[in-house]
Amino acid sequence: MHYTWMDETPIGRILLAGDDEGLKYLVFDHGASQERHQLPLPGWTEKAAPFKEVSRQLKAYFAGKLHRFDLPLAANGTDFQKRVWKALCDVPYGETVSYGEIAKAIGKPTASRAVGMANGRNPISIIVPCHRIIGSSGKLVGYGGGLERKTRLLQLEGVAV
Repeated sequence: MHYTWMDETPIGRILLAGDDEGLKYLVFDHGASQERHQLPLPGWTEKAAPFKEVSRQLKAYFAGKLHRFDLPLAANGTDFQKRVWKALCDVPYGETVSYGEIAKAIGKPTASRAVGMANGRNPISIIVPCHRIIGSSGKLVGYGGGLERKTRLLQLEGVAV
């Protein structure tokens, strides 16, 4: 597994990690997601070259010039989590939906809490846009990178928060 750090982002330092299959992690330095994953793991190799395109697309996103990522993703998770993460990728840039709406989108209309749990386990923040998911009341709720980052990402996309 290779990894690199992106230091110059408007939301702080982020870790990118993956292998030949694709990107497996995009986690924030100093956040619940990084603490949960305890990354990078011993034995990983720091190498920036495999993440050149990921970095390019993230820089374009932060500049407001990219609204949809086109990258090979290879997150590990359960089948249910992967269905949720795929549905998250269908939420358009600059829009928000509730956990319940994602549950309906994957054919499990009563599974909004399970969707919330899967959303919280998303290992590829930003690219798999879990920051676009809000509570049914319309309020910002939970985010592995912290609500301040979630707010910043949504504002970057033009969402009034």
